[in-house]
Amino acid sequence: MVMLSTSLLNRVMVVEYALTAALPAGLVAWHYAVQLTRPVWGHGSDRGRRRTPWIVGGMALLALGTLLAVDALAWIAGGGWGGIALAVLAYAMIGAGVGAAGTSLLALLAVRVAPARRPAAAALTWVMMVAGIVVSAGVTGAWLDPYSLPRLAIVVGCVAMAAFAVTLLAVAGVEGRSIAPAGTAPVALRAALRSIARDRDARRFTLFVFVAMLAYATQDMILEPMAGLRFGYTPGESTQLAGVQHAGVLAGMIAVGLGAGAFGGGSASGLRSWTIAGCLASAAALLGLAFGAQAGPGWPLAANVALLGLANGVFAVAAIGSMMALAGAAGDGQAGVRMGVWGAAQAIAFALGGLGGAIGVDAGRALTGSDAAAFGLVFVLEAALFAVAAMLAIGAVAARGERAMMGEPA
Repeated sequence: MVMLSTSLLNRVMVVEYALTAALPAGLVAWHYAVQLTRPVWGHGSDRGRRRTPWIVGGMALLALGTLLAVDALAWIAGGGWGGIALAVLAYAMIGAGVGAAGTSLLALLAVRVAPARRPAAAALTWVMMVAGIVVSAGVTGAWLDPYSLPRLAIVVGCVAMAAFAVTLLAVAGVEGRSIAPAGTAPVALRAALRSIARDRDARRFTLFVFVAMLAYATQDMILEPMAGLRFGYTPGESTQLAGVQHAGVLAGMIAVGLGAGAFGGGSASGLRSWTIAGCLASAAALLGLAFGAQAGPGWPLAANVALLGLANGVFAVAAIGSMMALAGAAGDGQAGVRMGVWGAAQAIAFALGGLGGAIGVDAGRALTGSDAAAFGLVFVLEAALFAVAAMLAIGAVAARGERAMMGEPA
């Protein structure tokens, strides 16, 4: 459903209805901004002592927001500000739904998955997320031709209902009756946030998540344009390049799931090593892209992008596994709030990363008059961010997380 609202409707607005590209970009940024409420959703699931209602409720809100976004599109196409106002409401619902369902799901994993199996849980979760995007893109692409607004509404409605039905089946009976640790009592959100702010491990991990995800997202809006401007790729070829990158991400995720002792072993120190290695490999791949932007045709761009995807997948899943270990390590019933804080940091980074990369290239082209120099500079800065993230990762999962991964009391 997120793919429908952030990718499909983006294309429809710009291509089929010739709307300014700033409109869908602004709506996507708005849905990330709304995800700053993730700590609120996480705290709600902590206090309610059950995650399932929040997962189901969040998915329902996401589905309704997605359907409402299609209704807004029809209104926008007819002119007037009413459709834009409706779209803003729809994307607010989408952001809130993602925040409620996603934060509660990660909190459920953090407190219910056996410590040694958390790398596997992180890997499987993200593999299924990417697989869901791939399947949804293929199905909707096949059903949408020939395009019409009624057909779009029917396709989006079917996908949304199917996704919600799968959610109900997936969570049925998984959680049980209670998730509250013995001896804990619900606390106010402000008190929970103060507690996390005083936690050195949580503060450092929040900074790591922000820097790493900022680096991860910066190339989102500039990689395909670079392939077209510097390597002469057609739109179809640049889309295939994005597919190469996603294939690399999947391979990296699977590598962590298997290599980190996913089905019976793994430790916080092991996950930390995977995270650092993924960040450093991502930095190296981005330096390669910076050099390739100068070299142009002849540089093995596809192989370089595949390496970047592989490294990104490694660090992302390892970081999520570490996040799950750290969230559940305190045993204070505040895993949801912790996941919410880190999810909010990620949302801010994603919003700023895509925008910052595009602005950086525009500024570089204006200052240097060279596409190669502009893209190269942004890729080098992105590599530097990954190097900083690697340094932060060294202490991001402390001894408390290590004990949690070993099944000892924190």
